[in-house]
Amino acid sequence: MTNVARIFAGVILCLVGPVSAQEPLSVIDWLSDSLNTPVGQPSGAPGSDLAISALPQKVTVSDIEDASLEAVGLLPISVTGLPKDLWGSSRAVDLAGRIQVTPVDMLPAMQKLLFTILLAELDPPFDSGSEGRLFLARLDTLLDFGALDQAQSLLDLTGQNQPAIFRRAFDVALLMHTEDSACETLRVTPALSPTFPARIFCLARGGDWDAAALSLETGRALGFLTEYEDGLMARFLDPDLFEGMPLANIPLHPSPLEFRVLEAIGEPMPTSTLPRAFAYADLNSNTGWKSQIEAVERLVRTGALDPNTLLGLYRERRPAASGGVWDRVTAIQKLDAALASSLKAEVAAALPLAWSEMARGELEVAFTALYFQQILDVGLTATDDNLIFQLGLLSKQYEDVAIDFVAQNNDQELLVSIAKGQAGKVFSADPMIAAIQDGFRANNGPVRLQSLTNNNRLGEAILRAIVLFSNGSRGDLDELTDAIALFRSVGLENVARQAALQLLILERRS
Repeated sequence: MTNVARIFAGVILCLVGPVSAQEPLSVIDWLSDSLNTPVGQPSGAPGSDLAISALPQKVTVSDIEDASLEAVGLLPISVTGLPKDLWGSSRAVDLAGRIQVTPVDMLPAMQKLLFTILLAELDPPFDSGSEGRLFLARLDTLLDFGALDQAQSLLDLTGQNQPAIFRRAFDVALLMHTEDSACETLRVTPALSPTFPARIFCLARGGDWDAAALSLETGRALGFLTEYEDGLMARFLDPDLFEGMPLANIPLHPSPLEFRVLEAIGEPMPTSTLPRAFAYADLNSNTGWKSQIEAVERLVRTGALDPNTLLGLYRERRPAASGGVWDRVTAIQKLDAALASSLKAEVAAALPLAWSEMARGELEVAFTALYFQQILDVGLTATDDNLIFQLGLLSKQYEDVAIDFVAQNNDQELLVSIAKGQAGKVFSADPMIAAIQDGFRANNGPVRLQSLTNNNRLGEAILRAIVLFSNGSRGDLDELTDAIALFRSVGLENVARQAALQLLILERRS
């Protein structure tokens, strides 16, 4: 340890004392440990995101302006159709809890409804305080879905100078390869106290390699770096020194900071086994075509990316192999060629294979959004083929398709009835279909959610119904019935119909 480092270390210890390790302050277990926890304050305690600097500088800390923060949104009520006072009498902590337990693996209609709520401009909860719990829960859920663009847009509406918010902004920037702006925020905002790995990373990114090396030596001397962090950051600063020497103990689940440093030192990790947000790191020209496709499919599947992004990749070039994603690429390109010919027979012949391949990837609704109108434009209609009929019911035009369609059997009659908001004339012997029909026969909201709806907690009731529907699609049929009844009773008729149609057509029953 150099004399400069010893003096530097002594100043830090005098100012802040020992810094204890902390866990990520989020339900997301991969959130970077990028900021220090205040001395003597356990991680996760109220206000624990307000950190004391690990460097000798003046620290100023201010509370999150929670009332304005909770009102931040991207979608106005004219777009969402939700009431401005959706949260009503609900407590912020209860709303945050409801949001945090929503599953990612849901039907597209449920994903779309949840995204609408997460991104809506709404009045803040009546008890908004100084913790910003609801905003952070919204943000974390978007990250869990891999919706980094949407999360970044929300972050852009905030100051990002509060530690709780900046933690998320830092990780989003790392995964989107825009970390230089985040590092600049870290540099000019005294209230943000970076851990040594984050400081070393940002100093190096800014070209100040000497300061980065000094921080590494100081952090090592003070014991602020784990053995793994020490080795990782040392290689980051001087990879040639460790050439040919493997890095031991690479974590199975790295933080975004570790992920980016591993990438920088030539030890990139595949994103397929990492949380969805990491898939965004593959959306760049330096990533192989197959990995890009797999990442985009993963994000389109959760509603995080527009399907047109995927279509652009499918059309990029001719596949040189077969199997897996290549079969989807081949099938889509054949359908594109058929559509370009404007020949109904060619399109009708190419459509089943394209549908089958997209169904294998659970991308049916995205496929419908991309191709249903094009199929109509060449002259094919729902009456020509049962598959086109089903595509129509998965599209935004589902009700018009149902009105114009003459059912040929009981299955089609059921689907037409649901698309029209009716239960159907024939009581089904299939328990799941019967549960859906019961939901459409209900005249009022379910008893289990009445305490919420009767006490001006509509938003909470809707969030609860999203979970009920997801549970119902997996076999809890009473919950399926109640979810549909709730959606219809509060004016979310389209949601109820589209979700029921998706469940019946896509057969996601397990």
